[in-house]
Amino acid sequence: MPAIVLLGAQWGDEGKGKATDLLGDRVDYVVRYQGGNNAGHTVVIGDQKYALHLLPSGILSPNVVPVIGNGVVIDPGVLLQEIKGLTERGIDCSKLVISSNAHLITPYHRTIDKVTERFLGNSKIGTTGRGIGPAYADKINRIGIRVQDLFDPSILRQKIESALRDKNQVLIKVFNRKNIDVDEVLKEYLEYAEILRPYVTDTGLLLNKALEAGKTVLLEGSQGTLLDVDHGTYPFVTSSNPTAGGACTGSGIGPTKITTVIGIIKAYTTRVGSGPFPTELFDEDGEKLRTIGGEVGVTTGRPRRCGWYDAPIARYAVRVNGLTDFFLTKLDVL
Repeated sequence: MPAIVLLGAQWGDEGKGKATDLLGDRVDYVVRYQGGNNAGHTVVIGDQKYALHLLPSGILSPNVVPVIGNGVVIDPGVLLQEIKGLTERGIDCSKLVISSNAHLITPYHRTIDKVTERFLGNSKIGTTGRGIGPAYADKINRIGIRVQDLFDPSILRQKIESALRDKNQVLIKVFNRKNIDVDEVLKEYLEYAEILRPYVTDTGLLLNKALEAGKTVLLEGSQGTLLDVDHGTYPFVTSSNPTAGGACTGSGIGPTKITTVIGIIKAYTTRVGSGPFPTELFDEDGEKLRTIGGEVGVTTGRPRRCGWYDAPIARYAVRVNGLTDFFLTKLDVL
């Protein structure tokens, strides 16, 4: 059966959560394949509204297996808080599956993210300050900590010590901040290990076996095409690949198994944070779009920049992702 990619065709906030919810009854697995808790999906079921940051939108569908893929960077504290919040509202999170190869966000990633952004001043990127970029940087530098490392205390200590040897020097000497204690980080993350252990597996193997068994897998991107680190408005981008290619590397599913790529697109355009925005409106029309459309970031709480629909961006998203379909949202706002 097919693997379906569902992604944002603009700068994010296009309504991917709603699209996933509508498709939820037709698929067996929903997979987050990149990003972290720097993204937010809002899903409305009946009169209930759910704001998700790390968990796949499929967590709200009782017949769907929600998967956090290897391409995601996970803040364990945020993830467990999100699970707790949904459980308290009667949502069953026991089916959640987490890749053993996913990388972890640590306190030193969050600290470095925040102080670096402040240090940049007017040149800042507009990050969420949640440690996403530094975690991906460690992944690329081959010094990151993966979920599977939580289950070997000696390896976990070794990796934390190795990372903090350099990072503490930067925090103290460059940013005039206090050092981060190895033992405190180790203690916190060993506690996370025991709670997360039941959820962790080889998700690449799981998903490929599911496809071979005739199941349908939905691969859910966060952010949007124009925030892709390779194909977006660099350097004002995220640190991962929300585009269709990222769905393969972030899930372990080969490209020939993907049959459909759906681009979620708004009837107008929005953006959060810094960076170019050709159709941005600075007048009352822009304010109307923001007010009527409820354009406030799910994760940051920041008001979104608003502008008219941008056809060249839509064409670009088709080309970069090989889109087979569009899913149009917020037409009623106009």
